[in-house]
This record gives sequence, structure tokens and C-alpha cells, in this order.
Amino acid sequence: MKARDVMTARFWTLKTDDSISHAVKRFREASREQGKNVFGMMVTDDDDHLVGMLSMYDILLFVQPRHAGVWAELEDLDQAGMFDDLLGRVKNIRVGDLMTPDVVTVSPDTHLMVIVDLMIKRHIRRLPVVDNGDVVGIVYISDLFYHLLRQYLA
Repeated sequence: MKARDVMTARFWTLKTDDSISHAVKRFREASREQGKNVFGMMVTDDDDHLVGMLSMYDILLFVQPRHAGVWAELEDLDQAGMFDDLLGRVKNIRVGDLMTPDVVTVSPDTHLMVIVDLMIKRHIRRLPVVDNGDVVGIVYISDLFYHLLRQYLA
């Protein structure tokens, strides 16, 4: 059982110059096409080489107010207005500004148990599959989980 057995070969990518609002639209489009929620994508350069990953978590970290934990205690605070201001800032931010540039990858021949170990230890939910510098697929933790479940319960 190798990465090639569970990877999705049909994947969506982003470019570093894409806006965050464009990225969110791409997440929605990919989710509709794949029939499951897509929360992150690979970022590629003009030659389609992997340069990073962007997840909804990266975006949420950016828009999260610094003192969000005390908002509930401040009754006279215009929370809606503050949040609108934060979301407004995102319009000027590019994928390259928020993406994670150091991406862990695997090859198509990487054993699934190695992938499980990587995903658990490094808290990775999606893992690009790269062959000779070319992105050939992506392994989602949910696909890996259900694949292993089917194998061991069959």
C-alpha cells in the first residue's frame, strides 16, 4: 500500500499572486467538484512546481483578532465592526503572504504507514505527492483513514 493507492490525482492549485478571496472561492469550487470539503490547496509557481500550501487555518490565523478571547467580556465593544475591518484587510492579502512555504511531501512509492506517521506526528491533513519535482497528487487524511479502514475491516 503506497501513496499512489490513496492519492487524489485530480487536484486544484493556487498561485502566490492569487488573492485570498480567490483562494476561498477555489476552496468552494473544489469542494463542490470533489464532493467533500476542501480546506487547503497546494500553491505552485508558473512552472507548476510546488512552492507552498494554503489552508483555511492559515487564513483564520490572519483574521483572528489579537484579543479575541476577551471579546465576550466586553459588552460595549462593536464586535461586528471590528470583524468586518479584519475581513476587509484580507482583500489586499495574497496567497504568497499567508501560505506555508516549507511543505512536507512524499513520493508515489511512499508506504502508507510512513504517511500515517508523518500526518500524525506533524499534524498534517493533506500531503502533496511529488515525483521527480512534479506534483502528481495529494493525499488527504480522510481518504487515507477510510482506505485503511476498508483494508482492515474487509
